[in-house]
Amino acid sequence: MSEPDVTVIAVPRERFSHIPQSLESLYAATDIPFRLVYVDGGSPARIKHYLEAQANAKGFQLIRSPHYLAPVEARNLGLRHARGKYVVFIDNDVLVRPGWLGALVRCAEETAAWVVGPVYCIGSPPFVRIHMAGATAHIEVRDGRRVLSERHDAPQQPLDDALPKIQRKQTELMEFHCLLVRAEVFERLGPLDAELLSDFEHIDLCLAVREAGGTIYVEPESVVNWVNPSPLAWSDLPYFTLRWSDAWNRASLRRFREKWRLDEDDPNGHYAFVTGYRQQVLFPRRRVLRKLFGWRRGTSLMNLLFRFEGRVNRLVVPDRLAQRG
Repeated sequence: MSEPDVTVIAVPRERFSHIPQSLESLYAATDIPFRLVYVDGGSPARIKHYLEAQANAKGFQLIRSPHYLAPVEARNLGLRHARGKYVVFIDNDVLVRPGWLGALVRCAEETAAWVVGPVYCIGSPPFVRIHMAGATAHIEVRDGRRVLSERHDAPQQPLDDALPKIQRKQTELMEFHCLLVRAEVFERLGPLDAELLSDFEHIDLCLAVREAGGTIYVEPESVVNWVNPSPLAWSDLPYFTLRWSDAWNRASLRRFREKWRLDEDDPNGHYAFVTGYRQQVLFPRRRVLRKLFGWRRGTSLMNLLFRFEGRVNRLVVPDRLAQRG
């Protein structure tokens, strides 16, 4: 029997505790043959043993790194082992709806798209609220300055209400939560940019694809759900704080600005967003502080805690850890 035309590469996004649910969903809801390459970057012992057992039982290729990996590092590592016409990247905290993979492949075959993404949902319970269904993302010149213009389609809309209105269409941006890419794209463009450690990697790929003359599509018959991590398991904290560390965030920002010759300091507010996203681990303390000290004083203490967290993060993850050879 010939190998499947699709290699699915599963990688860490920002945590490990959701891996069992995500892997079980992948096998239960996938309708066409696929080859799975699972990249495990430094997961806790319990998850490490789970993945080893599942790899033996299901026959997928498990690549284990003893240390944490940036998602782009894990994707490039998986790419070295990919076979077939299509590569599908999927994060380790994503659930999939039945038929998701077949729909992505059909769209690529029928449109000759270089990149195809599903409708992304977000949260728990899953498949209730849309994260995005395509997006605009391009470089504009405003008053002589090169700036990034980015806007998601259908954010926060109820899935059941919005999905019937979403059609397969060409778009400018899809994300790495789940993303099909023709294997030949990497022969043309090379691997993913290894300097984009925490952010901008999806925009970088899509800009490069469109600059090279390729097309990007959103396929509404494929639906996946990113289960965002709040509240975060204690065992996930070390990787999460590295994954969204100030060092990695600033390194990614510098690289993206230089690569695309942007004049704005923080394209589309990405650096501010990912910094706030990392600090969401402190949000459960907000209610406690306000209850103990009142709304006003509790809010002031929370702001001090945010500043303190930023300083601690810069000490724990110094700039040198953002350097990649």
